Amino acid sequence: MAQGKHCKKANSSPKYPSVRSLLNMVLAWFRSIPAALSSLRDLPRVFLHRLQRIPSRLRSILKESREKNFPESNRMPIQLLLLLGGLFQMWASLLQTKLHALRRAHNRAVGKHETRWRLQLKKIKPLYFAGGAAALAVIAVFCSFYTFGTTVSYNGTDVDTVSNSLIAKRAAEKIAGITAETLGDSSYAATASLVHYSPAFVRRSELSDKAELEQNLADEIGLVTYGYSLYINDELIGSTEYEGALDDLLDQLKQIYVSEDTLSVDFVEDVRIAEGYVPTESIMNLGHIAEILNSTKAGEVTYTVVKGDTWSKIANENGMTSAELEKINSGYDINRIHIGDVITISNAVPYLTVVVTERQNYVDSIDYDITYEDDNSMYQGDYRVITKGAYGSADVVADVTYINGVETDRTVLSTVTLSAPVTEHRAAGTKPRPTWMPTGTFRWPASGRITSYFGYRNTGIRGASTNHKGIDIACSYGAPIYAADGGTVTFSGYKGAMGYVVIIDHGNGYCTYYEHNSTLLVSAGAHVYKGQQIAKAGRSGVASGVHCHFGIMKNGSYVNPLKYLP
Repeated sequence: MAQGKHCKKANSSPKYPSVRSLLNMVLAWFRSIPAALSSLRDLPRVFLHRLQRIPSRLRSILKESREKNFPESNRMPIQLLLLLGGLFQMWASLLQTKLHALRRAHNRAVGKHETRWRLQLKKIKPLYFAGGAAALAVIAVFCSFYTFGTTVSYNGTDVDTVSNSLIAKRAAEKIAGITAETLGDSSYAATASLVHYSPAFVRRSELSDKAELEQNLADEIGLVTYGYSLYINDELIGSTEYEGALDDLLDQLKQIYVSEDTLSVDFVEDVRIAEGYVPTESIMNLGHIAEILNSTKAGEVTYTVVKGDTWSKIANENGMTSAELEKINSGYDINRIHIGDVITISNAVPYLTVVVTERQNYVDSIDYDITYEDDNSMYQGDYRVITKGAYGSADVVADVTYINGVETDRTVLSTVTLSAPVTEHRAAGTKPRPTWMPTGTFRWPASGRITSYFGYRNTGIRGASTNHKGIDIACSYGAPIYAADGGTVTFSGYKGAMGYVVIIDHGNGYCTYYEHNSTLLVSAGAHVYKGQQIAKAGRSGVASGVHCHFGIMKNGSYVNPLKYLP
């Protein structure tokens, strides 16, 4: 084993040529010069051959050098090259040995000082580390709880705190501008001068964002509030601070009209909800807004007179008395209305007009046809049923439109006949009718203003009835009084409080009374036709002035004449 180790150590050291061998190589080189000169004539060929061998030879030399074997050659150039290479390796080895000796001497000199410094460093390092760590921990804890921010105050009152003054100033300028724009007064832009900013370290938990600062600043100023406003036809109804509250309120109003057949519920008016800052005074509770929506506002509702309309009929169809309708239309002559006249029905309209469309399925009746046969035993205009007709029935599907609960349109989508109608057969009279025969309708007996209506009254006139059984029509003395319909005069003369009176029996269950006349032009038993003059106006009997008292009795009972007059 020792011999092996010795051999390994010997092989590991570089092999350098001796001085004698080097001198011999130089002498041999000089001796070869004559021979070399004699071979100059073969130089081109030899030179080319040697050039071709150079690469392979260099590879061989390098290989031997890597294997720590001293390469050998009989050629002088190669021997010189090997000599220079060996000298360079020897000088490099000597220099490395010298430097290593110097380094060991230096290390021995400073070793004792270095050992002492390292011992002290081992003691100092933990102290520096612990101190630095503690400082970093303190800084981290402080930064986690505190930061640099700006506190905003308005008129001496702290409002909110944000991360920097730029955010604060922009928020204040925005609220000042919104306040001026909302209230329509540019002077409110001066509110920005009352805002102050205080930079300082603050708790992170106290920081707010820009939106919160704007809201709190607007609340502190108190002139505008961020809310939701309800507009109807661009008219502001009211505002609330609660998001979605107005939508829920409108849905509740629609639900009143919803049924299982409802297709749609909409408003006629332009209803919209706007979000943004509004004057604080417009903020109100939802109950007040609902009360407004269920009330009415100033606005005129009119009706155009058509054929067959009467004053009393128009009043009844609109849930009013004739007096209430006349009060709205002051100065209107209710006894002289014409087709095309526009009558005011109401001076107030609802804020919201609700349009509801329903799909209805119902059974409707089908009108029957009527046929006539001439009969010369009856007067013209009279008829007699020979075979009674019967209505048919049909299953109908229709879309019905209501406006505020009143039907305005009905569109039939489909109809299926369930039973066919039965035609009615009538006999129609052809015998000429006398002029005094009743027509079944009444005309006004005189022209003038109604001074007293049918029913209870208190005139203050002694002997005048408090239960007025007709209407009083004011007219001039001697004005003509006409028969309201054809018939037979059953009484013509003076009759107590009635004065001079004419009573006509129309033969169809109706009798008419014409009282307080000055002159009578017909006598009992006479036949009169509709529109025939029967008397002249006066104030006979119990009367406060010239007028015609006109009464209608139906089957023995007095009825309101206004229900029968056109």
